[in-house]
Amino acid sequence: MRKTIINTGKRTTRLPGLFNLCVNAGLLLGLASFVMQDGSTKPDETRFTPVVLAEDLDEPMVFEVAKDGTAFIIERKGALKKYDPVTKTVDLIATIPVNTKYTSAQGRVSEAEEGLLGLSLDPNFEQNHWMYLYYAHPTEKKHILTRWEYRNEKLVENSQKVMLEVTTQREVCCHTGGGMTWDRAGNLYLTVGNNTGNQQAAQTDERPDRSSWDDQGHAGNTNDLRGKILRIHPEADGTYSIPEGNLFPKGTEPSDRAKTRPEIYSMGHRNAWRISIDSQTGYVYWGEIGPDATKDSEIGPRGYDELNQARKPGNFGWPWFVGNNQAFPVYDYANKKPLEKKDPKNPVNNSPNNTGLTNLPPTAPSFIYYPYAVSEEFPLVGTGSRSATGGPVYRQADFKGAKRPWPAYYEGKWLVTDFSRGWIMAVSMDAEGNYKGMERVLPTYHPVEPIDMKFGPDGDLYVLEYGSNWFRKSDNARLVRIEYNSGNRKPIVQASVATNQGSKSGGTLPLQVTLSADGSKDNDGDALSYQWKVTSPGIAPKVFTTANPTVTFDKAGVYTATLTVTDAHGAANSQSVRIIAGNEAPVVAVNLTGNKTFFFPDQPIQYAVNVSDREDGTLAKSTAAPGQISPARVAMSIDYTSEGFDYAEVMQGQRSVDASTQYAVAQALISQSDCKVCHQIDTKSVGPAFTAVAAKYKGDTGAPARLVSKIRQGGVGVWGDVAMPGHPAMSVADAGILVNYILHINEKTLSSLPMEGTYTLKIPEGDKGNGSVLIRAAYTDRGKAAAKGGKPVPAQTSEQLLVLRSPQLDASTAAIIRGAEVKAKGMGKGENVIPYANSYIGFRKLDLTGIKQLELTASAQRREGSSGGTIEVHLDSPTGPLAGETVVELAPEVDMEKLMAQLEAGPKPPAGGANGSAATPGGPAAPGEPAKPRPNPFARPPVYLTLKNAEGVHDVYFVFKNDQAKNIQPLMSLSSIKFMNKEK
Repeated sequence: MRKTIINTGKRTTRLPGLFNLCVNAGLLLGLASFVMQDGSTKPDETRFTPVVLAEDLDEPMVFEVAKDGTAFIIERKGALKKYDPVTKTVDLIATIPVNTKYTSAQGRVSEAEEGLLGLSLDPNFEQNHWMYLYYAHPTEKKHILTRWEYRNEKLVENSQKVMLEVTTQREVCCHTGGGMTWDRAGNLYLTVGNNTGNQQAAQTDERPDRSSWDDQGHAGNTNDLRGKILRIHPEADGTYSIPEGNLFPKGTEPSDRAKTRPEIYSMGHRNAWRISIDSQTGYVYWGEIGPDATKDSEIGPRGYDELNQARKPGNFGWPWFVGNNQAFPVYDYANKKPLEKKDPKNPVNNSPNNTGLTNLPPTAPSFIYYPYAVSEEFPLVGTGSRSATGGPVYRQADFKGAKRPWPAYYEGKWLVTDFSRGWIMAVSMDAEGNYKGMERVLPTYHPVEPIDMKFGPDGDLYVLEYGSNWFRKSDNARLVRIEYNSGNRKPIVQASVATNQGSKSGGTLPLQVTLSADGSKDNDGDALSYQWKVTSPGIAPKVFTTANPTVTFDKAGVYTATLTVTDAHGAANSQSVRIIAGNEAPVVAVNLTGNKTFFFPDQPIQYAVNVSDREDGTLAKSTAAPGQISPARVAMSIDYTSEGFDYAEVMQGQRSVDASTQYAVAQALISQSDCKVCHQIDTKSVGPAFTAVAAKYKGDTGAPARLVSKIRQGGVGVWGDVAMPGHPAMSVADAGILVNYILHINEKTLSSLPMEGTYTLKIPEGDKGNGSVLIRAAYTDRGKAAAKGGKPVPAQTSEQLLVLRSPQLDASTAAIIRGAEVKAKGMGKGENVIPYANSYIGFRKLDLTGIKQLELTASAQRREGSSGGTIEVHLDSPTGPLAGETVVELAPEVDMEKLMAQLEAGPKPPAGGANGSAATPGGPAAPGEPAKPRPNPFARPPVYLTLKNAEGVHDVYFVFKNDQAKNIQPLMSLSSIKFMNKEK
């Protein structure tokens, strides 16, 4: 879950219809190439391939790629490494002595964000061999920018030139910057973090001996290099000069010159991170890490991360402003109260810790900004932990002669990533550089904490993934190259066992299995050939050259069946499936009494679990007797998950964890969220291990409610100084599932619901009840002991997952819509179905058992030109058996003149005179009560439809009729359909 960022420094569109008319493969590829180069069509995601180059990295921070493809990577603890594109190996070049700790006033030593922070290659690296490193000095309180000579695969001894020093403090954490880039004039840009303690919302602590907590003396100080983007011109002798055009030019008044640093290009940064320059416009782009508040309060606005653009030098406002110039008051820590807010047009720095100018440049606008919660301005960025990283602006002209440059579709777009959220966005600008929009890039690629991203000289996009562990090595830290393929693509392979033909991926001997290549395809339309190779240690392999061969296994063991699919041009791809011969998989079933499609909060769920296994026996009623399965070995769970939860990941085939776990839903939630950014199961990361949390709160009955609140609202101080971000977009229900899992994670025995019983569903407070109920049972058998001279046969796991949905369905989600339109309601309130005469919508396989009545949110308004009409419910087809009908009458006409007059006249006085206690609808409230909203004059009561002779599972169709309506006249609008187990 999101942290106060530690500077560890961490779909597809189809071709136009014209292409369907092309029968010649060469013509098809030629046209595709033309469209790609034209840049008007987004390239198919299948044309991009992430290739892992370097693994076994330890807290990687920054990388650079030389023209020969060599990639240099620095690690926080001081290692400088090299990826060799010829040998495809990673070697250690040097270890730079660096500081990685800070020591608090109480003498506590903790990991800092310090270390080896920045790396850049000189624009003329191939000739002068100069490499620039930015790091925390090992003993002195300063960060230094140094230049080294790199020859013969090592740093030349005694070649180090210290170019620039940034004075720092090591009393508190955080923020160090370390991003570097170059412009066409050979000027070097360096991001420097604010190096200030995190406290309250903005850091403006002016008390004596608290300068480390006052960012007015760092980021807001024109005479301090912290919290800045610096711009210098390195000289051949290892010094630097100041280029024209920085924030405080040479013409600054002599009286003020001593109060400014000429290296400053921009100021007012909390933690400007990865930086890039548009080679065409010269505009500067970077990611900016924001504060952690989850909501607005008297001490300031909620926190925002920013993705910023500078067209010229400027002041970006921190610590007084964030996001779209939302202001923080200076906080009086002595008297514990907020003071005045600054004027963004004329900010004044009168802190006693300020050694620079008092009157500062006006605050520059932010480009993109987003909080923990949903961003109304930029909703695509998502929710939860946030750590805006940055990325490059793509220009094809920068990669002349490259063998696989990215397509023209991305020309001029800013490709950005977020360390915590793990997406890549392409941000589009207009001709003036103003924001136009954004879209996901490669949504199926999920980088693990991307900490640096840039294009290499070969035209490929490189992404450095820090990995999931903080302050220690991660097994998933790596450097990835994303290659674009404008020509022939490899086939997509789908290997499976054809279970729909009665075949199984395991069973007793002799085992007959039908392998399936169904789903394999070629995006270029090429003819495909297939080869299956079935192998197992000590057994001769079998090879089959048909797509769906049938294979018989006579010996017990674990087999791997590998499918290789090859296209007409020789491009091949493979996928494998695992087959267990000699052990039959168990059969698990959950039987429900009552409706099997919907849940009803007022009706308990009655269930019973059945398990049988050829080798283990059947499920015992209580304790297991010989030949029976103990209930204690079966996982049974029922969870309510909020609307939008992707329950597909709970299924065994979608997960890497043991399917027999009781907490499969919680583990799926963790994999879908940002929890792993800061937490591991049994090892400390930036946050505590889950096992430590469970131990701390064991026996604390009030802990679940407090932890649910903490997940949603955030907090700090329980486990150290690093703040836990809030997740306001996470529902109470989902947070409760996570807390239940974490608090029971130390239990050694399987915790489960009884194998038979009644479960009373409780919708969490504040939840609309539009989620799903997941009923899951799973069993992992005991496997089979080795026969004489053989090997044991592994265990098999089976599960059944039943999903009960909310009884209220949005009409627009119908699987079948014929002759009707779907239109947005406006104001982000969903969609309506607008039917015409004889149109219909249909839902697949709904269980109508116990359903007595339907409640329809439907209306026919004169102002919309509707006519009204009849809604008929038919089973299994639009002309199937009639199960019920109702009429939606045309609503009475609203006298708009009278309505407007009432609105202009204002609310009527309370009934009983001026001192009456009762309030009229829409008028004043009774004393001490909030004002009551006016009723909507266009609102209509629900329409009810009683069902008859409707039981069991059916496709359900809603047919709309009105023989008097015109062909182009809408009948009504239908918003939702609620299935009710009792009549109103």
